[in-house]
Amino acid sequence: MHHGLSAADEKWGEEVMKKTAVLLVVVVLVLGGCSGMSYTEQRVLSGTAIGAGGGALIGWAAGCPACGAAIGAGAGALGGYAYDRYQKSQGRP
Repeated sequence: MHHGLSAADEKWGEEVMKKTAVLLVVVVLVLGGCSGMSYTEQRVLSGTAIGAGGGALIGWAAGCPACGAAIGAGAGALGGYAYDRYQKSQGRP
């Protein structure tokens, strides 16, 4: 043990990190398949993935990675959509 964590806490942390790594691999694979998507779809999906990843890390620190991922995904999707609207308002695709 280190940092004052129990063996159960360390094991739980290792499981969360493994799941986070798997999630990141899936996100990379999904984002690699964006070539047939519209700019709006790409931006919303990217925002969702980034939000879910960041939310999962924050949620992990707070004790509920799934809650953080869900909240982060929703916020990221909204952010991706807002970014898309901004880009289009600037005359960009």
